Amino acid sequence: MTEGVHLFGIRHHGPGSARSLARALAKLKPDIVLIEGPPDANDLIELAKHAEIEPPVALLVYALDSPRSAVLYPFATYSPEWQAIQYALKTKTPVRFIDLPQAHRLAKDATPTSETAEGATEAQSDSIPEAESSFANDPLQPLAIAAGYSDTERWWNDLVEARSGDDNDVFAAVHEMMTVARETLSSDSNSDASPDSSSTNNVSAINQVADTLVERQREAFMRKCIRDAQGETFTNIAVVCGAFHTPALVDLSTHKADQAILKSLPKTKTGAAWVPWSYERLSYYSGYGAGIESPVWYELLWHRSVALGAEWLTRAARLLREEDIPISSAHVIEACRLAESLASLRARPVPGLVEYNDAALAVMVNGDALNMQLIARRWHFGDRLGKIPESFPASPLQQNLAAEQKRLRIPAKAEDKTYDLDLRENNDRERSHLLRRLRILDVEWGTPAATTASQRGTFHEVWQLRWQPEFVIALVAGSRLGHTIAQAATSAIVEQAVNAKSLRQLVELLENGLFADLPDAIQPLVLAIENQSATAADITQLLDALPPLVNVKRYGNVRNTDVELVDEILQGLVPRMLIALPGAATGLDDEATHALWEQLKSAQQSLSVLGDEAYLNDWHTTLGKLADNESLAALLAGYATRVLYDAHKIDQENLRTRLSLALSVGNDPLRASAWIEGFLAGSGTLLVHDETLRRALDEWLSSVSDDHFTQALPLLRRTFAHFPFPERRQIGQQIGRRNQPVAAKATQTLDFDAEAAATMTNLLLTIWQAPSSSPASNDKESSQ
Repeated sequence: MTEGVHLFGIRHHGPGSARSLARALAKLKPDIVLIEGPPDANDLIELAKHAEIEPPVALLVYALDSPRSAVLYPFATYSPEWQAIQYALKTKTPVRFIDLPQAHRLAKDATPTSETAEGATEAQSDSIPEAESSFANDPLQPLAIAAGYSDTERWWNDLVEARSGDDNDVFAAVHEMMTVARETLSSDSNSDASPDSSSTNNVSAINQVADTLVERQREAFMRKCIRDAQGETFTNIAVVCGAFHTPALVDLSTHKADQAILKSLPKTKTGAAWVPWSYERLSYYSGYGAGIESPVWYELLWHRSVALGAEWLTRAARLLREEDIPISSAHVIEACRLAESLASLRARPVPGLVEYNDAALAVMVNGDALNMQLIARRWHFGDRLGKIPESFPASPLQQNLAAEQKRLRIPAKAEDKTYDLDLRENNDRERSHLLRRLRILDVEWGTPAATTASQRGTFHEVWQLRWQPEFVIALVAGSRLGHTIAQAATSAIVEQAVNAKSLRQLVELLENGLFADLPDAIQPLVLAIENQSATAADITQLLDALPPLVNVKRYGNVRNTDVELVDEILQGLVPRMLIALPGAATGLDDEATHALWEQLKSAQQSLSVLGDEAYLNDWHTTLGKLADNESLAALLAGYATRVLYDAHKIDQENLRTRLSLALSVGNDPLRASAWIEGFLAGSGTLLVHDETLRRALDEWLSSVSDDHFTQALPLLRRTFAHFPFPERRQIGQQIGRRNQPVAAKATQTLDFDAEAAATMTNLLLTIWQAPSSSPASNDKESSQ
């Protein structure tokens, strides 16, 4: 090892590593501390001594030309790097980051096309160093097995994170282990493995060896930084890095080779900032490569609680009580005893997280893992969210959001919180505006929730809020669109409108803009909608656009939203839709027919809700053309007839005539069945109250042949299966009292029970037993 250079190999977010490092640094008293981390953020290290900063926090480094290309470096209080920073700042020792700058690593991604939602995922997974991201991979597994462990992570925790003793010994031992591991893996990769090896473990291991270009570049840059420090006459240098890197930093005589590796690297300009982080995002369950199993457990290890197990199990007991599971202090005592016994049986020096978790499962909930899952997230992660002083550098949107959160009394928390907003109140209405604007910027802080039975009024919105630290990436990216949330959301909507592929997308953007109170975005959207609806040749686009437009019209005024422009759009869209519909409804295959049927039902509901008599009259006139069109699909003709009958546009005599024509003996039974499906449209109310219709349907079914009956049956079963069970029962009872002969025929065709056939006739004999749309309703019907 180079004289004057002291290598401290650590496990990221390891409390034992952090404790040992803090002692070692205090003993060594280095004249400079070099830490594996992003040099792009060197100017921000000094801010870590601020009294109001509270870990967990993270360094965000992003490409200025493409902010969604970003990397996050999280720190907890017990992260060794954080402790090294704190030591250096308290002792006024120079401190620097020495990993390969993100200015190089993000350069290949810093293009406009990379500004997608994938950026956030990348930032989450590409955080603190990859090579040593998990000691559960192959490099240390042989050593763990030799020590009697099947779990490398557990072995490392017992060896390093939960140990006490001479700190110099542990770093020397870790360095020796890593040297052997790297030599072994390097040898194995040269002899047995290739980049496309079928062994997942080998591939994972090889990826950890400094054998890929990015790893060679990283370690070459670290060596360069150490040499630079030596050149500045520092003679007592402390290097804090992931344990797997220490063997590569011993030999510093590789100046020319390192220059060749680092030559001509691409580069982009970067920005950096401190941002709050959460314990949940420190766990490997979140997808974080250097994550740990339980941040809260590691915090207890860091503070060296006198009664570590008792405190951990008491926490579980408290959380279980909150779930109404009766837990007493006796449970905690017995669980502690069981954990000690398990550690002894497993030949472990002290009980660890596994023993305490197993003991809690066995004693507190009698082995019911489901009850433990109720508290798992709160038990292991809690709701800890770090804090960053307001005076710290931040993007304009971050600053504006912090001000809005404070003004509207809606703080960001790493826990689920439900807000029931009354839109008649100014503060609640502005909260709704803020949450909607953030969603436009891909910050899904709030999710609209279903309202309860007592909150069905249009004045209520229910939101589920949960803050995720990585939202900061979207805020940084959105800063190019404006300096406030409102400005950025307006610009985002206008941009999205330019790229919208369909009329419905434009209408949804209009809905978002209106409900988020973004008046400057409305006029461009209205113009885009009018232009696209005027040239839209596809009737489905016009039909798709109608429901959201009506929704805006209906609910906009509740939110004090100006929706007059929506009237202008409807005045142009509805007539075009009605003119195009008769021609577009003919010549369709079955799939297209059903799709158009669903759209017609939505349009009918929307126009009924709108309540404009002129629109409804024109709609009914168009439906009359559909109902009279003999070449139209029977499903659509039947549905059009039903709407006209409900609207009193045709009388009972006219309806009977249409029904007789549709169900005439000369018609194809499948076409007749499709007409019935469209006409009844999910409701049997007509058949319950109209004896003439019931008789017509009964007589038609009685007249068809056995073959035609079998062909028509699936369609009819599907139609009647959507009726509420009480309606089906009433119809069956009414027909059963009037006629029995066809029941025998149905019974013979479908092999139904003779006793059931005695009480239910013709087609309805089978339909009453047709499966409902949900298992729950089916079970209910069976019992009745």
